[in-house]
Amino acid sequence: MNISILGSTGSIGTQTLDIVRDHNDTFKVSAITGNKNIKLLEEQAREFSPELVCVADEAAAKDLKIRIKDTSVKVLGGGDSIVTAAELPASDSVVVSVVGMAGIEPTIAAIKSKKRVALANKETLVAAGNIIKECEEQYGKCIIPVDSEHSAIFQSMQGMSDRKEIKKILLTASGGTFYGKKREDLLNITPADALHNPNWDMGAKVTIDSSTLVNKGLEMIEAKWLFDVPMDKIEVLIHRQSVLHSAVQFTDNAVIAQLGVPDMRVPIQYALTYPKRMSIPDNDLDLTEYASLTFEKPDTDTFYALELARWAGTEGGTLATVFNASDEAAVELFMRGELSYLEITEAIEYAMQSHKNIKNPTLSDIYNADKEAREIVYKRRHKA
Repeated sequence: MNISILGSTGSIGTQTLDIVRDHNDTFKVSAITGNKNIKLLEEQAREFSPELVCVADEAAAKDLKIRIKDTSVKVLGGGDSIVTAAELPASDSVVVSVVGMAGIEPTIAAIKSKKRVALANKETLVAAGNIIKECEEQYGKCIIPVDSEHSAIFQSMQGMSDRKEIKKILLTASGGTFYGKKREDLLNITPADALHNPNWDMGAKVTIDSSTLVNKGLEMIEAKWLFDVPMDKIEVLIHRQSVLHSAVQFTDNAVIAQLGVPDMRVPIQYALTYPKRMSIPDNDLDLTEYASLTFEKPDTDTFYALELARWAGTEGGTLATVFNASDEAAVELFMRGELSYLEITEAIEYAMQSHKNIKNPTLSDIYNADKEAREIVYKRRHKA
């Protein structure tokens, strides 16, 4: 199988390459993409010899071209080059793990090119779910989720004959760094405090979002589009052990779940090999090591970003774009010390309340809403 990895220098991208190393008789890397981490891109290009390397930053692309001029690897630069990698004829599957709104157009390109899309970019469906679904209806369903929770739901639904059989999706969350804390406990939280997740190894932005439960809110909206279910059929459960990755309750009240140790290689590999499975070393689950598995409702008074996400997902349109973009802007300000931890969710709510929702947005509407939401957050902070 030939694969293009969009975002090969990030957490998902590097773990995808680990899978290729373990199964180099099954996978061949056709294309990789990155932004500015030229040292790692050079190492990857030399190890995996892809047909194409695309670098969003044009100056960095020129640098990389010089560095690997002794190879046969082609280097392209600029944001549009990522779309070229997504469309590459040699690739059968495309792993979309680029960050943010940059994932939307490559995903559309991959769908139109009839590739299998292993989607690890939340913003694509959160911001542009209506457009992505229309594209799949026209060109064929091809998205398989890579997020551990959505992969668990996808796996739990295998053998189901009709979406009407779904009573409820049970989306699990670790509870993040500040599980059990109340608002008064979070008044003086620093970025260093927030950058710790008890179970998962994630990037800084996702770790912060996990602590505020914004990340779980994004996953709720994503699940709506992936599995064609309304928001009121999606329930979040706090599950501290991170062993049961999510579940589906059916109309007969049977619950089917997927369990495993926290290991992103499982959902990545399954998205690439579905419906088949292959071995993964060093990740056996021994249930006897767990005295109990616990589940509880989230504290939406303290972590009310979940309710904001439910509002955004229920309303649809550009409001979901605003939820995502305002969070990105607020987290950026928090990391710079210009916004307090509790103000992250407050900024999201303010941006959503300030926005005039567009129900059936075009891509242009989505990009405009994204820009508007960021400006609202920045201006609000400046006035404060």
